[in-house]
Amino acid sequence: MNYNNFIKSELKSRADEERRKTSQYFFKTGKGEYGEGDVFLGVTVPDSRKIAKKYSGISLRELIGVLHSKIHEERFVALLILINKFEKGSDREKEEAVKFYLDNLKWINNWDLVDVSAYKILGSYLFDKDKDVLYNLVVSENLWERRIAIISTLHFIKNNSFTDTFQISEILLEDDHDLIHKAVGWMLREVGNKSLQTEVKFLNKYYKKMPRTMLRYAVEKFPEDLRLKYLKGEV
Repeated sequence: MNYNNFIKSELKSRADEERRKTSQYFFKTGKGEYGEGDVFLGVTVPDSRKIAKKYSGISLRELIGVLHSKIHEERFVALLILINKFEKGSDREKEEAVKFYLDNLKWINNWDLVDVSAYKILGSYLFDKDKDVLYNLVVSENLWERRIAIISTLHFIKNNSFTDTFQISEILLEDDHDLIHKAVGWMLREVGNKSLQTEVKFLNKYYKKMPRTMLRYAVEKFPEDLRLKYLKGEV
């Protein structure tokens, strides 16, 4: 059975023109924008998840044909399937899924693709292992690889481990891209959700160096008086 063609056919059958136009704008696919050239069908995330679940038995060999697509939703479904394979797989299968992920970073090339997959695959796998791969990714010239590095640490945060989040955030303090500012701020906020005192300690050292967007995301859920003090530089 050629799952590859079935997946592509089902996605096309659920395409919506208005949603396609909205997605093309929302994910910045215009010339010179971060998603330049990305192509959307206009399929909802719930529909994509249903298709991924239906065809979760596809082999990694066939899955390459879905991930290596110019169509965004096909890449999204491929990553959902890979997450499922990783989470349900044996130790050997987990290793294969991670290798597949790292070998195909070129195709994980928009923020939703990174955010849905990085911490569930790479972060989960690396939690109790050497994390050099993240420190290689964080200094990459590729925007999405840098975002993968910081978003992967969400798994660590969920397990009350914050060191790598802080170290990678420090490396990214002077990054020039808004999508990195947002990602770092988001991860710092997640640390604060676990331990406000721990996030505050990091912010007190670095908040005056942070891009405004990064800081705004990081303090979004602070008590209002404290949030305003950080934004006004009065801490």
